[in-house]
Amino acid sequence: MNNKIVLAYSGGLDTTVIIPWLKENYAGCEIIACCVDLGQCREDDKIEERAIKIGADKIFVIDAREEFMTDYIYPMVKAHAVYEGKYLLGTSVARPLIAKKFVDIALAEGADSICHGATGKGNDQIRFELTIKAFAPWLKIIAPWRIWDIKSRDEEIEYLQKRGLTVPMTKEQSYSRDENMWHLSHEGLELEDPNSEPNYKKLLQLSVAPEAAPDKPEYVEIDFDKGIPVKFNGKPISPLALMNALNETGGKNGIGIIDIVENRVVGMKSRGVYETPGGTILYAAHRELEHLCLDRKTIAYKDIIGQKMAELIYGGEWFTPLREALSAFVDKTQETVTGSVRLKLYKGNIIPAGRKSPYSLYSENLASFTTGDLYDHSDAKGFITLLGLPLTVRALMNKEREKK
Repeated sequence: MNNKIVLAYSGGLDTTVIIPWLKENYAGCEIIACCVDLGQCREDDKIEERAIKIGADKIFVIDAREEFMTDYIYPMVKAHAVYEGKYLLGTSVARPLIAKKFVDIALAEGADSICHGATGKGNDQIRFELTIKAFAPWLKIIAPWRIWDIKSRDEEIEYLQKRGLTVPMTKEQSYSRDENMWHLSHEGLELEDPNSEPNYKKLLQLSVAPEAAPDKPEYVEIDFDKGIPVKFNGKPISPLALMNALNETGGKNGIGIIDIVENRVVGMKSRGVYETPGGTILYAAHRELEHLCLDRKTIAYKDIIGQKMAELIYGGEWFTPLREALSAFVDKTQETVTGSVRLKLYKGNIIPAGRKSPYSLYSENLASFTTGDLYDHSDAKGFITLLGLPLTVRALMNKEREKK
């Protein structure tokens, strides 16, 4: 018997349909909608009013934007976590925080169930439910897409229309979208054909296509302190203001648009278009500074850690001992990642234009073609001899075998 259900409410098509569906299938149960604002909520959305109008008994809107940036985005950036070489994990990294907030509301309200709108094919069901299990495994999970008779987004629209309820989008614009202050994703409709070129004029909302960007390059400068961005164009800036400024600057210059066919956790491939203008700039700047401040072996091993971190984030395993341990390693590497990076943005491209740090490992005396005091060119002969010893032994062995 369900008495109270906390619904992960976004105001989109799926969760709009779920409220009346819950009312019909869990009669007498209190429906508590919960929307976690990670930068997608706008005043004119009237999300509280819409939730109550569609049938929710109560709604909470939680502003978690600052927490999202400092406790989730920044650790991900410091790790340089990128899934399958392209995806900057905008949806993936948000889900654990959202689910944690739902659990908090459920416990505070004495609810016995949490409901989400993730499909049985997608990754989000895993991300939501692993987080719920990490904090309140006794809560019942209701996943309508795994049990109801609705088969498509068109059928969701028809469901609302038959009941005289407002549909939050048209069939022509019924992309599956996820937005927060880090990114905006697009899936569905014509994007389901991986051989079709996206219509960026119709699709993009945060950015312009690179060919529509200004003909004049724009320069930006970001200062970091131990891997965390603290200044933009020479001025101290808050995490939220930084993200807004980077998104605006990157968006108008066509930065951060990717079209990817990715491997979902459940085993199938999916195709999506992602807009991550500000995040792409931040990743590029941070990596330039790391190349200046970290030694060869540390940065090489950190790349392995970053890949593993990306897999954990993508698979919803944020609240795990392994993720926490990897973040501890990353934080240690960031102790000297302090300095500033200047980038040139031009029609979708990010071009390094300068970097400096008090912890720079770059030595002009060593790197210069002019012989310096720290390096004797003749030392290279012995080094190469030792480095090439296995090759020399193998070549001599092969020569002896050819004689026989």
